[in-house]
Amino acid sequence: MLWYQIVFLAVIQGLTEFLPISSSAHLILPAQLLGWQDQGLAFDVAVHVGTLLAIVGYFRKDIMQIIVAWCVSIRDKQSTPNSRLGWWICLATLPACVAGLVFDGFIETHLRSLEVIAYTTIGFGVLLWLSDRYGATTKSEQDLGFKSVLYIGFAQALALIPGTSRSGITMTAARFLGFSRESAARFSFLLSIPLILAAGGLKSIELVSSNLAVDWGGIFMGVILSAISAYICIYLFLKWLNTIGFFPFFVYRLILGLVLLVIVYL
Repeated sequence: MLWYQIVFLAVIQGLTEFLPISSSAHLILPAQLLGWQDQGLAFDVAVHVGTLLAIVGYFRKDIMQIIVAWCVSIRDKQSTPNSRLGWWICLATLPACVAGLVFDGFIETHLRSLEVIAYTTIGFGVLLWLSDRYGATTKSEQDLGFKSVLYIGFAQALALIPGTSRSGITMTAARFLGFSRESAARFSFLLSIPLILAAGGLKSIELVSSNLAVDWGGIFMGVILSAISAYICIYLFLKWLNTIGFFPFFVYRLILGLVLLVIVYL
């Protein structure tokens, strides 16, 4: 890829990975509108590493506390808010892992199309707005329980469908359950860590086994730019979320979905 393509795609990936607007929809548009080539497996690995660095860097204190408490809970059978949060993250990750193993082939064959992405972008955008408009705001992360975590976990599994948005669907589920905007966003972000780690690991294995030539300069640029843009995105999103809500993201998804439909049918 040319340098400006690397810059554009890395920044877009970093921004859209954590906003509730679907990164898959945004990464397919340049190829459709500008005729760019697919970014390739090596670049996918790079931006996954970048977004993982961003989320781990931002929540580093929380992550360390959760890991320590989780390990202590295994050793001493002691339950604390942080140890429970660790177990909830593990539990909520399972449905997406199972769904990925079972349905990956079907999704790759039948659902990776502009038409599907257009309808899911609009449909799940409407659900996001409804959850924020009518959901209560009485619960925090301490109110997470077995049923609510499974509900969010199964919702996350739907994000395997392109255009859904992993962050968007998990925040939607949490808001419908009555969790505050900030609590829904924080749990969604923490929940992304094992999945990004798993996805990046699988893509890395594919890359190593493929013996593809790697543009290490482009890879390094992709990691750095996606990490910086993702970190800034997380910071600003959490800072402004209670003020702006999810309505602007619903409007954006609606416009994006309509643009994609125009591309599909015209």
